Amino acid sequence: MENTGASGLTWRYELGLFAVFAASLIVSSIHAYDSVTWFLEVVPALIGVAILVATRYRFRFTPLAYTLILLHSIILMVGGHYTYAHVPIGDWVSNVFHLGRNHYDRLGHFAQGFVPALIAREVFIRRRIVRRGGWTVFLTITLCMGISACYELFEYAVAVISGTGADNFLGGQGDPWDTQNDMLMCLVGSSFAMLTFRGLQDRAIAKLEARSDKAATLRA
Repeated sequence: MENTGASGLTWRYELGLFAVFAASLIVSSIHAYDSVTWFLEVVPALIGVAILVATRYRFRFTPLAYTLILLHSIILMVGGHYTYAHVPIGDWVSNVFHLGRNHYDRLGHFAQGFVPALIAREVFIRRRIVRRGGWTVFLTITLCMGISACYELFEYAVAVISGTGADNFLGGQGDPWDTQNDMLMCLVGSSFAMLTFRGLQDRAIAKLEARSDKAATLRA
């Protein structure tokens, strides 16, 4: 691929995002609170990036999507480094607002809805799986809730296998409704993405497709 002009800038931007991802991953692993918990928390990010790298030449996402994926990955890495119950910023917020628990995990589940919603919507639109409109919004949010449910089942399986050793990974902090609250935050995150970011994403998609069309014309 010829890395000149806009394509070259995009390529360098993506390399920069990957470099930040790799550096953040390494830093998060140093003196992690619990190495097993760290791995369990960051493995979704590792799997996601591996898929993105493997499929990059078949389906290239917008820079917006790649940036949001990086931010979501960093949220996971921070949670893995400290465990969700001990993230300092969450403790600070809890103390200031007298919340009674560290709510950093709620941020993680909000991101679990917000970022995958925009990823799914981009795939639906660009692959022309679903037309823009109400069905795209409905299916996107439904998919995110399905992912959230699968992740809660994964946490359940880890808990059954590991027993109390999975407490740091689960991060329930004594909340009997932790699973339901986690899924609620995923619903809030995916809904918020659909309400606020569709216009920005549509412009990013149009810009990427225009650049791809121009490159195809030049090759022809």
